Amino acid sequence: MSNLSKSGSRLKAAEDQAVPHPAVPDPGVPVSPAPSRADGTGIGALLQRSGFTLAGWRDNRRGEWWLVAQLLLIAALLLPPWPAPAALGLAWPLAIRLAGAALVVIALVGGARSLLGLGASLTPLPEPMPGAELVTSGPYARCRHPLYRQLLLGAAGMALLLGSLLHLALLLTLAAVLGGKARREERSLLALHPGYRAYRAATPAIVPHLPWLDWR
Repeated sequence: MSNLSKSGSRLKAAEDQAVPHPAVPDPGVPVSPAPSRADGTGIGALLQRSGFTLAGWRDNRRGEWWLVAQLLLIAALLLPPWPAPAALGLAWPLAIRLAGAALVVIALVGGARSLLGLGASLTPLPEPMPGAELVTSGPYARCRHPLYRQLLLGAAGMALLLGSLLHLALLLTLAAVLGGKARREERSLLALHPGYRAYRAATPAIVPHLPWLDWR
C-alpha cells in the first residue's frame, strides 16, 4: 500500500507540473488594456476622425455635399467618350491620346504625394481635422491645394485621351466644384491657423493666375 501511495503522489506531482495554472494578476501592477480596433488607421478610422455623421450628410455642416459632388464627378470621368470622335467623323490623333495618358499618370503620382504629404491632417471633408497642424511643405509649398490641382490635371488628361466633349464638360464642372470646396475649407483654416493668411498671400491656390482657381 505504501508503494501505491508513493506512486500516486509522484503521478499527482507530475500532473501538477504538466498542467499550466492561470497566472493570478498582482493587484499592485497596472494592467494595460487590449488595443482597440477604433484606434486603427483604415478608412473607417479616418472617416470617424473627420467627423462624418448622418446629420452632416443631411445639413452639410462639415461640407459633406461638396465631397459628394467631387466624388460623383470623379466617378463620371470613367464613362466612355460622348460623342466619340469617330461619331463626329474625326480621327483623334495618337499624339494627343498619348499626351492625355501621360497627364493621367502624372496626376496619379502627384495626387499620391499630396495625400502622403498631409499625414495626420488628411481629411476628405473641407472642414480641417480637429487639432491638425498646418502643412506648408512639400507639394504644399508650391500650391495651397495640390491634390485639387492633380485632380484637374487628371480630368484634363482624360478629356485629351478620349477626345470627348462630355469629359471636357466634366473637367469644367469639377473645376467649379473644387474651387468652391477649397474656399469653404479656407474659411476654417483662417480661423484655426493665425499663419494661414500670410501663407495664402504667398502661395497660389490651385492653378496660378487662373480665374476662380487662384485667389489670395
